[in-house]
Amino acid sequence: MSGSTSMVFTRTCDSTRLLALILRNLGLRAIPISGQMSQAKRLGALNKFKAGECNILICTDVASRGLDIPSVDMVINYDIPANSKDYIHRVGRTARAGRSGVAISLVNQYELEWYIQIEKLIGKKLPEFPAQEEEVMLLWERATEAKRISQMEYVYITVEVEQLLELAKIVTRSHYLEIAAVTNFGS
Repeated sequence: MSGSTSMVFTRTCDSTRLLALILRNLGLRAIPISGQMSQAKRLGALNKFKAGECNILICTDVASRGLDIPSVDMVINYDIPANSKDYIHRVGRTARAGRSGVAISLVNQYELEWYIQIEKLIGKKLPEFPAQEEEVMLLWERATEAKRISQMEYVYITVEVEQLLELAKIVTRSHYLEIAAVTNFGS
C-alpha cells in the first residue's frame, strides 16, 4: 500500500518503540508516538507522519483522540484495547470526511473477551479473517530476524538512556555540591 497511511495502536509505550524499530528493520517508514515522549518529540513525530516522511504511526491511545490527523487509510489494533470505548476512538481515526478506510484488529486467545465486549458495544459481529498458515510461514523468518535485531537495538538504546540519566544525576549532584561548597565557604 505505497503512499497510504496507517496508525498502529499498541497497549504500551515500550511496544510503540520496539514495533517501530521492527518495522524500520523490515524497510518500512514507521515512527512511534506515546505519552512517555516529550510534547516536542510527539509533535515532531506527528509532523513527520503528516508530511509523509513516515507513513506508519505506531502509537498508544494518546493518539486515539484530540490530534489533528486528517487522512488515515488504515488503523491496525496491534493490541486490542481493554476498554471497548477506546476501540471506537482508535478506529474513528480512519474513514473521515467521506473518505474510505480500513480497521484491522489482531486478536489472540487472551484478548478474545475484550473483542466480544467491543462487538457488544457496537452492536454487531465483526468479520473474522483467520491468518493463512502458508502466508505466515513465508514472512516468519524475516519478521523474526527483524525482531531479534530490533530487540538488540532497543536494549542498547535503553541502556544508553539509563547511562545518560545516571550521568545527569551525577552531574546534577556534583553541581549541587559545588554550589553548596561555594555558599558555605564563600569561595
